[in-house]
Amino acid sequence: MSSPIQPEMRSLIVIPCLNEARHIGTLLRDLSESRGNNDMLIVVADGGSTDGTREIVAGLTPSIADLVLLENPKRIQSAAVNLAIERFGYGRQYLIRIDAHGDYPEDYCQILLQEAVDTGADSVVVGMKTVGTGTFQRATALAQNSKLGNGGSKHREGAEGQWIEHGHHALMRIEAFRAVGGYDESFTHNEDAELDHRLRKAGYRIWMTAKTFMTYYPRSAPYPLFRQYLGYGRGRARNLLKHRSVPKLRQALPLMVMPVIVGAGLAVLHWIAAVPLLLWAGLCLAYGVWIAVSERNAYGPLAAISAMIMHAAWSAGFWLELIGGRKTRAAI
Repeated sequence: MSSPIQPEMRSLIVIPCLNEARHIGTLLRDLSESRGNNDMLIVVADGGSTDGTREIVAGLTPSIADLVLLENPKRIQSAAVNLAIERFGYGRQYLIRIDAHGDYPEDYCQILLQEAVDTGADSVVVGMKTVGTGTFQRATALAQNSKLGNGGSKHREGAEGQWIEHGHHALMRIEAFRAVGGYDESFTHNEDAELDHRLRKAGYRIWMTAKTFMTYYPRSAPYPLFRQYLGYGRGRARNLLKHRSVPKLRQALPLMVMPVIVGAGLAVLHWIAAVPLLLWAGLCLAYGVWIAVSERNAYGPLAAISAMIMHAAWSAGFWLELIGGRKTRAAI
């Protein structure tokens, strides 16, 4: 039987933000209305928006109670959350991290708190449902929702409620967050997985809830998608280097993509050097066609292209960080 959420439970909602004028107003109104009688302070940690985001938030502070605009001079998300906890976390039990570029069910925060109470988890993570509007964004969403694009990641494809090693950050006990030192601000990407590693090592538990989820909107053009996954690859490599761990199989397979692409340049000497590249591209396109047929989704072949961009960028980022990290350590 579920234990009721107690009125004295005080939470801190943190929204790391940069140039989100299109989304921030609606998001804040929805969060405010969904708080009910719960004590939830909403902090928008802005990294220097120039599109009117700050003005929108400032304009809403008179009408939305317990809404704060916080300047984040370091700009990155890890620093935004750390600063919000430092300034406003005392006396509050739970951190709820909200992405400005996402949508949430009306009862999202209440379910997270209820799951924390019922399971005793130190962190509650959620699954991500990726959707798109334009042609490329829809194809990318289809790729990210498939094993071709997410490698079977549980927080991407959803799963039953279970204890897990890593998931999309949603709620965390502030005491646990502080005990392990918060986010590592040297990480611009993958800071959540790095923090989860330290949480587990310190004996804290992470619960993957099946009772709620977030809706995520992917990049809507190839170059921004490439840049995003280049950062993800670098972040994952940095994580593995810091903790001296090895990548899982679903991470190790994409690592081979960039060596395959680079190796294809040797085809000028012998055609066989191009075979691995052609096999990878062929398998991706075949998977895209299979998606199109099995799911009756015409975006399947284009989803394969999006997946190939993600694979190549992630692999490139990983190798760049791995080689650069080793050079840095050798120079010390």
